[in-house]
Amino acid sequence: MPRSTAAARDRPSMADVGRLADVSAQTVSRYFTGTGYVSATTRTRIEAAVAELGYRPNHVARAFRVNRTFTIGVMTMGTMNYGITALYSALSAAARATDYSIVIGHIDADIDEPGALEEARRVLDNLQSLQVDGILLATQYRDADELFEGISERLPVVTFSGRPRPTADTVALDSYRAGREATEHLISLGHTRILHVGGPPSRNEAVERERGFVDAVLAAGLPALPSVPGASWGAETGHRAGKAADPAQFSAVFAADDSIALGFMSAMRSRGFESPRDYSIIGVDDMPEAAFYSPPLTTMRMDFDELGTVAFDMLRRHIEKQERFELKVLPPTLIVRGSTRAVRASPVRSECSDAGQAVTADAEAEGAHGDSR
Repeated sequence: MPRSTAAARDRPSMADVGRLADVSAQTVSRYFTGTGYVSATTRTRIEAAVAELGYRPNHVARAFRVNRTFTIGVMTMGTMNYGITALYSALSAAARATDYSIVIGHIDADIDEPGALEEARRVLDNLQSLQVDGILLATQYRDADELFEGISERLPVVTFSGRPRPTADTVALDSYRAGREATEHLISLGHTRILHVGGPPSRNEAVERERGFVDAVLAAGLPALPSVPGASWGAETGHRAGKAADPAQFSAVFAADDSIALGFMSAMRSRGFESPRDYSIIGVDDMPEAAFYSPPLTTMRMDFDELGTVAFDMLRRHIEKQERFELKVLPPTLIVRGSTRAVRASPVRSECSDAGQAVTADAEAEGAHGDSR
């Protein structure tokens, strides 16, 4: 007998599990699919039988029975960064917990790059050809609407965007609130000259964070300094801004994400300016490394774990129960660390032209307004 036939014969079946657990195969099926009641005592017996036999469910057979593949397609665009990888991790955990699989299609290009939109359509077509049960679409671009055309008529779709759509469920992290609350934190420390170093202007998150910054500054009656646009979410964007910034024009910085903040601090340090001695700075995301920056970075925590869990649950419930959801927006959380402090009274800064070093003189004693660290 060929080995493959012998291996198939030796593989335990659902009926084998039922016999060992002293229940019917239908009860074992209900246990695995979650489509009917199975008592706690019976579950314990089935679990023991599964462990003893080393049984693994036949997902192909299950797919034929229920006309579903228990597979979710995920599409993302743009340079890989902390947000995307954290989202992948959360989605993978949610899929494992519910016995689904995910298939990822990633395009390492912005939507406005030549050929990117056509490549995005090819990725979406490929995901649909794999017979996925639904699609999670993470394209936080301002001009991505046409990607949705036709897909939601055939499949459940959940998007990661702050813009609700009538044909797709939507979940998003609140970038506007992150920008506003980050700026309000700096204002509460007495800062009146706040510089914003932004993210890529084609991304919804960058636009919303800048909008929150501007609204907070205007609401406080402060002058709005011109924002510094960023070419990417990376540290190089912050580094360029830090090399070009005039330290006499600001006392605090709102960086559109933690990596930008890191680059800005590095450039300023090379010029002799240290945070929080000479300026305060706050980022967005709360990357794991942010707590170990020098100084540890104050930031707005964006909960990517919750984002992935909520999005996956929305899509699964749409698939299994035809439930639909309105836009869900998840709030950020302020995490105060050592990079922000109360503004020092009337600081006078100058940058020595010969050595590029900063000289800071205080008109009043340090700590006149306290220290937030």
